[in-house]
Amino acid sequence: MSEVFEGYERQYCELSTNLSRKCSSASLLPDGDQKKEKYSEIQSGLDDADALIRKMDLEARSLQPNVKAMLLAKLREYKSDLNKLKREFKRVSSSDAHEELLESGKADPNVVSGEQRERLAMSVERINQSGERIRESRRVMLETEELGISIVEDLNQQRETLLNSRNKLHGVDDAISKSKKVLSSMSRRMTRNKWIVGSIIVALVIAIIFILFYKLSHH
Repeated sequence: MSEVFEGYERQYCELSTNLSRKCSSASLLPDGDQKKEKYSEIQSGLDDADALIRKMDLEARSLQPNVKAMLLAKLREYKSDLNKLKREFKRVSSSDAHEELLESGKADPNVVSGEQRERLAMSVERINQSGERIRESRRVMLETEELGISIVEDLNQQRETLLNSRNKLHGVDDAISKSKKVLSSMSRRMTRNKWIVGSIIVALVIAIIFILFYKLSHH
């Protein structure tokens, strides 16, 4: 297990619990600045949770295949949990926005003033602009994430290639060591055989000399 992944995991679990608690408490707050501030905190927390999910994903993909598979399975659960938190926040905030519109409509159900239409148009425009910025930011984030994942996978493949090459070099070293031992053993046997052959030759020469001397001495 990666210590880096475990660190991100602890941070995410704490953040997820905190966000769930804030969503529950935000729905009970009266409309006003305090509720808006709470919603801003939740949105910031969701962004941080997204960042932690991306970091865990990159870290998991950089590990060995057996560990990577286990961590990616765990990561899918965290992604599902984060999506639930986002849906819960969207439900709470949308409900408040709907109630605000209803209250606005109750103020004058028959007449919509020009000022109200202008504010509504400006609000719609701001929402559209924010949506475009969010979509563009998400597109850039996804492209960056895909690039990071691709780089991590390439580095992981290169590491595995280097490990395989190192193992092959160890195998070559072992073969060379064994060959040296065999050659040393053969050299020792050859040296021993030379001494044996030399001794036999010397013994034969002495025997021949002795036989010749014996024959010559009896003539």
